[in-house]
Amino acid sequence: MPAFLFSRERQANLIIMTIALFSDVHANLPAFEALLADLDSRKPDAVYCMGDLIGYNIWPNEIIAEIRRRGVATLAGNHDLKTKGYAYELVSAEYRAYLDTLPARIKLEYQLNQDHLNIVLAHGSTRKVDEYVLADTDEAYVLEMMDEAKVHVLCVGHSHKPYHRVIQTGAGFKHVINIGSVGKPKDNNPMGCYVLITLNETATIHDKDSIQVEFIRIAYNIEKAAKAVEESPLPNELADMLRKGY
Repeated sequence: MPAFLFSRERQANLIIMTIALFSDVHANLPAFEALLADLDSRKPDAVYCMGDLIGYNIWPNEIIAEIRRRGVATLAGNHDLKTKGYAYELVSAEYRAYLDTLPARIKLEYQLNQDHLNIVLAHGSTRKVDEYVLADTDEAYVLEMMDEAKVHVLCVGHSHKPYHRVIQTGAGFKHVINIGSVGKPKDNNPMGCYVLITLNETATIHDKDSIQVEFIRIAYNIEKAAKAVEESPLPNELADMLRKGY
């Protein structure tokens, strides 16, 4: 995993670091452009993409080109691994080769307040790229998976349904965060969604409120994205899903 240096600023006598996470763009260029504009206005210290750049719409190459231009560290999603079907055959050979090199997980390790804090980013789960980790997934199973991966904060996508779940254990608090979807929300809200995680110098696994999670909803030109689907060989029902957010 590459090493990253983060800029930090002093605010209210605390050192603040913000990490932006987004996922499931699904070739929706209008939503992606709105995301980038919002990120540029907020200027987070680090930005990660958790996969599924392609599928369901017509702009996979434009999405991938900008991800590469900006140097955004990106995971492979389950759709990024697909090659058959109209939405996937739109991907150029160059960008297909890029998608094939994307990692399955990214692990961030921090040493804060003599605490060791591990944040793991995975598209589906730490075990499978297409496994759903939902808000009501069995707690014992989630903890087993997190212990196996040595993770305190697990960030996932794939389901397109955002949530922040805090689980208390004997060793402190563990966090599971689904960051929702930029380009194909499924929580009955058609606005795109991404997450900002804030860490400061008091962050610890022993204080559940010391790791701040904010869900950002972004408005975009949904009709443009929906019309693009309807004017392509893709199923028209995908356009209705964009309009309704499911």
